[in-house]
Amino acid sequence: MDDKTVLSRISGLVDEEHKLRQQLSQGQISSDEEHARLRELEESLDQCWDLLRRRRAARSAGHDPDAEQAHGVGEVEGYLQ
Repeated sequence: MDDKTVLSRISGLVDEEHKLRQQLSQGQISSDEEHARLRELEESLDQCWDLLRRRRAARSAGHDPDAEQAHGVGEVEGYLQ
């Protein structure tokens, strides 16, 4: 997955997040449904941002960014800040 594809995926996830919030405000989905899906979206966004950062770091260090793969949710969510 190249940087452009990762950024496109991020944009799509953010768009979906906005749609969920709109659906909740219009009473089309419940708060529980929104929270469950938002959690999934946030995890996917974290994975995408992590991959993009690692691709950029690899490129900056003179390594092949295409060698970088997305890390699992458990690993990404377990990073220390």
